[in-house]
Amino acid sequence: MTDDSRTGEPLADMPEPPSARDAVVIGGGLAGITAALALADAGVRVTLLEGRPRLGGLAFSFQRGELTVDNGQHVYLRCCTAYRWFLDRIEGAALAPLQDRLDVPVLDVARPEGRRLGRLRRDALPVPLHLGRSLATYPHLSLAERAKVGRAALALKGLDLADPTLDTQDFGSWLTAHGQSARAVEALWDLVGVATLNAVAGDASLGLAAMVFKTGLLSDPGAADIGWARVPLGELHDRLARKALDSAGVRTEVRTRVTSISTDGNGRLRVQVPGDSLRAAVVVLAVPQREAHDLLPAGALDTPERLLEIGTAPILNVHVVYDRKVLHKPFFAALGTPVQWVFDRTDASGLKDGQYLALSQSAARHEIDAPVAALRERYLPELERLLPGARGAEVRDFFVTRERTATFAPTPGVGRLRPGARTKAPGLYLAGAWTATGWPATMESAVRSGVSAAGAALSALGRPRPSHLFDVEEAA
Repeated sequence: MTDDSRTGEPLADMPEPPSARDAVVIGGGLAGITAALALADAGVRVTLLEGRPRLGGLAFSFQRGELTVDNGQHVYLRCCTAYRWFLDRIEGAALAPLQDRLDVPVLDVARPEGRRLGRLRRDALPVPLHLGRSLATYPHLSLAERAKVGRAALALKGLDLADPTLDTQDFGSWLTAHGQSARAVEALWDLVGVATLNAVAGDASLGLAAMVFKTGLLSDPGAADIGWARVPLGELHDRLARKALDSAGVRTEVRTRVTSISTDGNGRLRVQVPGDSLRAAVVVLAVPQREAHDLLPAGALDTPERLLEIGTAPILNVHVVYDRKVLHKPFFAALGTPVQWVFDRTDASGLKDGQYLALSQSAARHEIDAPVAALRERYLPELERLLPGARGAEVRDFFVTRERTATFAPTPGVGRLRPGARTKAPGLYLAGAWTATGWPATMESAVRSGVSAAGAALSALGRPRPSHLFDVEEAA
């Protein structure tokens, strides 16, 4: 038996030993799936290892009785070109369509005159005129506030995203310095920023916030058009992803947790799992930053402790099933209430009678550990304020899902902590939304990181990259 053979008990009943593979990808989230597909498309033999019983990472589904429930509401924008490529690659684009044109209903229930509906939507005009009419008529800001928002947007558009000093500043202070009132921050900047950054403006890096607003709202008229899955996320990120991996020749092993990565002295990497050892020329480590820190071999990064300095931020999701239809829009955002964004998940969940709403609550540090009973007392009355139809409706089910480490915290200074794809260990590459993609912790960032890691690995292997992979990087 040579150094390229397995040791210990086999992972599963395989037609070939996993050590015969050229690459091992550790982690079956979007970053790992992307890296595995990109490598396999280039002719590399790949084994993908995932500790959970499913793929999809933090964007997954589960069963609750007859409901198929997403752990949280995930959306993407038209400017998310890498995630759109991913959907195309797994043949899932039709199941997660984009709006024809950005249109976000924004409901304010804190006004003395009562509920008031506004909209953020774009016109078929060039940037920045595409949002001009929407901003000019946005009822949740005064005329003076709207004018100052326009001037701040132009100043934001002029920032150089390559300037490293942006990462040292917080977005809230920048907004204050550019004349933005507390109301403008709440009703516009945080309305968008909290959902995309998972932090309020005062806690967010100016560099990441500028990237979000410049790319999403100030780059192309259609950049901020919203897309979301009309099916459970598990249909996309598990079933269709597995089908694509299988078709590409990737060997996928779930319920397989990696315990260590080391070198074997023969220029190959050894990946240890309980009862088995895999060897490969290339390993892509696509797991959360703290787990990556624990698995990295000595010397792989100059300052591995920086990974532990990358904070995490939670997202709370509140799920309510009513006995009747109470919302007549696919989604809306809210002001003057703890409720942030509400989505109708009735059809996607398979619910046959009534309506199922999912509330996505980002930057939920103060509520993430609150008891379900307390959250019920807090959010059901708020939904009744927002949706008159809910006042007489029966609540058939109320439950919460909690992602305590949903994203990395986009705090000032986080940019210097995020490593690139390459490490100092030959053949070892990093992927994950927390790596240096330039994006906040989104599905887009995860896919981009997988592309970057695969591209670096293919270069080391002397393999040409698939042509479609270049399209993703050029769009970046």
